[in-house]
Amino acid sequence: MLVLGIESSCDETGVALYDTDRGLLAHRLHSQVAMHRDYGGVVPELASRDHIRRLLPLVREVLGERSLTLQAIDGIAYTQGPGLAGALLVGAGFARSLAYVLKIPAVGVHHLEGHLLSPLLADPRPEFPFVALLVSGGHTQLMHVAQVGAYETLGDTLDDAAGEAFDKTAQLLRLGYPGGPAVSRLAESGDPARFKLPRPMLNSGDLNFSFSGLKTAVLTLRNRHPEDAARADIAAAFQGVMAEVLTEKSLQAMRQTGSRRLVVAGGVGANRQLRQRLVAETAKLGAQVYFPPLDLCTDNGAMIAFAGAMRLQQAQSGARAFSVKPRWDLQELPRA
Repeated sequence: MLVLGIESSCDETGVALYDTDRGLLAHRLHSQVAMHRDYGGVVPELASRDHIRRLLPLVREVLGERSLTLQAIDGIAYTQGPGLAGALLVGAGFARSLAYVLKIPAVGVHHLEGHLLSPLLADPRPEFPFVALLVSGGHTQLMHVAQVGAYETLGDTLDDAAGEAFDKTAQLLRLGYPGGPAVSRLAESGDPARFKLPRPMLNSGDLNFSFSGLKTAVLTLRNRHPEDAARADIAAAFQGVMAEVLTEKSLQAMRQTGSRRLVVAGGVGANRQLRQRLVAETAKLGAQVYFPPLDLCTDNGAMIAFAGAMRLQQAQSGARAFSVKPRWDLQELPRA
């Protein structure tokens, strides 16, 4: 089955082709970062309009790379939610219209399910069940994944997600948008031991997260040390705390579930220090950690095509009428 995947939940337009026999055939991603940078964050109306401009050219590109026509597609998967309502509607409307014309099934995919399953596109790929750390701009969660569609939330963020904390710290350090890569680059030249920051909820006794207090601590530290020379050290201290908290909570989840497999997904999962720490600490447990390829850490069409293919194989195509779900609990999904 050849599935066309379409991702348009926020500020990246992703299109991909996934074949259930041959794997990922092609994918393209257009980022709107340059357009939104002047505003310090995503402007929903601009995002929606840009998705309209980009979708058809990207579809033509992925098909052209494999010398395929639209008639070769067996099904279409699109992000149904969560995300920005207008952006989701662009992708959903495009996907459903194209599926109707081609007389093929279409399925709406949960954005977070796409992230959760994205490490299955890597080699080696994890076997079920596993613990998943989903860590992105809008979500920081620990999940137990028994199989496709069987997800149990073990821990969630009570306020800011990890990606939001990176973005807000970048603003405090005058690094611009998006914050994650900028903070990481600056942290490489800093001394993580110079400043001490709190480890929020590290010993809370549960698997939840909270990063709003850490952001406030960075603000306080920045006000005390406004000199440019301190910025790299603050960035290094912040990044070190994030890696420590995310790693320790993940290890706690593995001990709680007895799992020896950890999957890391989402944009923050591309952070080099976090990856190194997770690899080292899981090895001490005799466990293994799996990451999606770096180019599939952020929002992308490949993860939507893959998750959609799993759903379409179970004939979960839905009716021709469609809706989007800007707010959508992952545990509301039907089992595949």
